[in-house]
Amino acid sequence: MTNRKALISGAGVAGPALAYWLVRSGWDVTIVERAPELRAGGYKVDVRGAATTVLHKMGLHAAAKERDTGMKQVTYVRSDGRKIASLPADLLMGRRGDDLEIMRGDLGLLLADACGADVVYGDSISEISDKSVTFASGRTGEYDVIVAADGLNSTTRQRVMPEVILDHLGAYISIFEVPNDLGLEREEIMYTEPGRLIFAYAMDADGPARVGMTFASEPLTYDRRDVSAQKDLLRAAFAGRGWRSDDFLAALDDAPDFYFDSLSQVQASSYSSGRVVLLGDAAYCPSPAAGQGTSLALVGAYVLAEQLNNGGGFDGYERIMRPYVEKNLAFGRKMAKDMVPGSRLAIGFRNYGMRTLKFHPRKEQVIDKVLAPMHEAANAIAI
Repeated sequence: MTNRKALISGAGVAGPALAYWLVRSGWDVTIVERAPELRAGGYKVDVRGAATTVLHKMGLHAAAKERDTGMKQVTYVRSDGRKIASLPADLLMGRRGDDLEIMRGDLGLLLADACGADVVYGDSISEISDKSVTFASGRTGEYDVIVAADGLNSTTRQRVMPEVILDHLGAYISIFEVPNDLGLEREEIMYTEPGRLIFAYAMDADGPARVGMTFASEPLTYDRRDVSAQKDLLRAAFAGRGWRSDDFLAALDDAPDFYFDSLSQVQASSYSSGRVVLLGDAAYCPSPAAGQGTSLALVGAYVLAEQLNNGGGFDGYERIMRPYVEKNLAFGRKMAKDMVPGSRLAIGFRNYGMRTLKFHPRKEQVIDKVLAPMHEAANAIAI
């Protein structure tokens, strides 16, 4: 396997994780990333179940654990900010054993430092013809394997597998940085009204907070590269709404980072075409509602590298990953429906459960039962 050449499009989580394994098996690996530099910050992500085993195998679990967000509490509030209930974050979010929560940028930095690949920033794939690749910069190269690890809206996937569709799950989500006027420290606050969810969290009372705003909607038509238009969509959905909606919207223009996308899943009938193989969100994004995208990326990278190295190839990769992926896609669809409840009755029922849960003598067992589908999905593959 020595001297085989791989090109990976995307320097997020999946790409560097795959590069880590391939470089150690003698591959010559290049990662190409459209962004001018590695993206820092971002939002917090979970690493659960089988993915924690992958981090252990990489020797990175301890370093990732040191960067755990350490969230202590989740608080639900009413429209006027009055508290409904507070619960321990690990209990409510179902983190068990070696599971961890980390900022996406922190995990990305760990993987980039460890992967050992040549990373080219500010460039992208513009044309693929069998082994030959032409880049936007004009340079060319030949590769034995070309990996699309460039996210939900992968341009590499669209170029070689245009038949792959995105399944819109009925909502949009935005996450951006704001001043921590709430004084949050390792706490997350959640506010829900019919068709809308707002959450805010921070690790340090002296640092910035991050706000998430999710709203139910049919598919919208907008330019994905027009950030101003996306901010306008967010303003239209939340202006004059409850809790701190208008305060957060007022901070939009000064936000140093801004993420906006649909809650969507990738529905790929195949994970490969010719020499091109899909990995991570480009192949099987379960949507942010699932909280499993990062874990799927880490596990997928491990399995793909293993199969490329032992002769199983793309077919072996898909055969092993498909059952695990389908479990997580199903969980993502369920959670998308729960993320933005459509009625005040559903919200009231949830709030009542939050208020009474902390007094329940078996609250851990209650939460474990509710989150059993998540744990099943997170562990639905043997590493």
